[in-house]
Amino acid sequence: MSTLQTLDWIIILAYFTLIIGLAWWVIRQKQKTSTDYFLAGRNLGWFIIGASIFASNIGSEHLVGLAGSGATDGVAMAHYELHAWCLLVLGWIMAPFYIRSKVFTMPEFLEKRFSSTARTVLSIISLVAYVLTKIAVGIFAGGIVFSVLLPDLSLFGLNSFWVGSILVIVLTGFYTVIGGLKAVAYTEAIQTVILVVGSILVTYFGLKAIGGWGELKAIAGSEMFNLWKPMVPEGIESTWMPVRESGRIAWYFNDNYPWLGMVFCAPIIGLWYWCTDQYIVQRVLGAPNERVARRGTIAAALLKLLPVFIFIIPGIITFALAKTGGNTEIQNEFLDTNGELIRENAQKAFPLLVSTILPVGIRGLVVAGLLAALMSSLAGVFNAASTLFTMDLYSKIKPNLSEEKLVWIGRIATSIMVIIGLLWIPVIQGGKGLYDYLQGVQAYLGPPIFVVFFFGVFMKRLNNKGCLASLITGFVLGLFRLAIDTPVKMIDDFSYTKGSLFWIINNTFFQYYSLFIFIVCAIVMITVSYASEQPSYAKISGLTYGTITSEHKLESRSSWTTGDIISSLIVIVLIATAYIYFSG
Repeated sequence: MSTLQTLDWIIILAYFTLIIGLAWWVIRQKQKTSTDYFLAGRNLGWFIIGASIFASNIGSEHLVGLAGSGATDGVAMAHYELHAWCLLVLGWIMAPFYIRSKVFTMPEFLEKRFSSTARTVLSIISLVAYVLTKIAVGIFAGGIVFSVLLPDLSLFGLNSFWVGSILVIVLTGFYTVIGGLKAVAYTEAIQTVILVVGSILVTYFGLKAIGGWGELKAIAGSEMFNLWKPMVPEGIESTWMPVRESGRIAWYFNDNYPWLGMVFCAPIIGLWYWCTDQYIVQRVLGAPNERVARRGTIAAALLKLLPVFIFIIPGIITFALAKTGGNTEIQNEFLDTNGELIRENAQKAFPLLVSTILPVGIRGLVVAGLLAALMSSLAGVFNAASTLFTMDLYSKIKPNLSEEKLVWIGRIATSIMVIIGLLWIPVIQGGKGLYDYLQGVQAYLGPPIFVVFFFGVFMKRLNNKGCLASLITGFVLGLFRLAIDTPVKMIDDFSYTKGSLFWIINNTFFQYYSLFIFIVCAIVMITVSYASEQPSYAKISGLTYGTITSEHKLESRSSWTTGDIISSLIVIVLIATAYIYFSG
């Protein structure tokens, strides 16, 4: 395997110098108020918002998971990347309510719309989910990248997995703790440029190594370039059955992504993630007005279309190189003695491609891009978690804190998240299949949050009792499924008796179970709300479509131009074009 040369290290050092310098510039600008620290003074520009949203999203699940799925299942997972339209929903439909309400967090919006109890419940669930998923997966990916690119690296007896994980966590934690959202957003804007340029170069040199686009399609086969075919491996009728015959969960296997689930469930999870998750929406909350917020989401939507070509295609290229024997190192890593693909090694696809095909200098730039993705993802979750803890939980316990004290508590909360990240390393390093397992968590926790936000905005009659009943019911159903799945995923040779209730639940397509949670939560919220008193429409003025005033409508109408509409239509046309091209 090619190692990093002096020029590569110089470029990587230059990257760290740039990030530290930019973070230091932001840090020198005093963060005097909670608005300064948590929302960058509500003064972020549209490009910074768009690039920051993109960089926060493009993290571990892309470097490890998305490229790996490209190597195993082709473009099937492009469905999730083509959810860029969800960002348009955020900008055009949800952002006006968020900006108008002047909230710091998504749970705070629930408090204004429903009650303080709803705010507390969502804050606690979000914090737990961030620790168990986003932080854990981010560290896992950092360790994988370093173990592939620098397998012989060791320091004080620690291997490359430990060194890489600690380096990414500590450096990211430093500028996030000190600089708040402004430091995160500005560094993410730079990281976006480096990541996009570096990843485009990986695709370019990968295609060059394989012989071009036509040769890649010929070697990989047409099914690898079909969005739908990998989801119906045994015929379309098999996807109507809710229970698989397999006895184990396998998040990246074809039989776990039925096309019905992709059509009906994936958009629900996409809208939850892009439109209601603090991790993403906090950048929009940092906008000075609706216009800037909307343009930031349009910019993010355009950027969001790139991963299909800069992560999935490199994964397919890695598979093709292994299949043809065009690269011995990749072939040895990906194929067993019988020439069959070793699916467990697919998560190494992107860093392996970087380490074997890129020329000196370019490799250093791309490694910097990989580090940028890992750091931006962790920075986003550190900042979001500290905001949730400080503004939704601590400030409720201590309501009369000064602005300086809130900033100080926010920094302590971020530091605690960094420490938790460090403590996660041995667990993640030893956890068999932990990354794959964690991908199902959002499918179980997202539906109730989607329901209370979207139904709450579109239906003014829904009240606090319906909201709480829906949230609690959904979370109980989600945790129940996770409790059943965990032993199967984490313990070798563990299985339930075939045909038993637990076996049926464990083998139900996770997207179908997610749809079940959504349907139950929707029914519960509507039924309980209509069976109890109406909410005070005066208190929720401007927070639902049914309570928007003429002044609100005029303000929103004046915030967009013809250019905003054209840009949004371009995003939709590009998405449609991708679906048409990859559905042949």
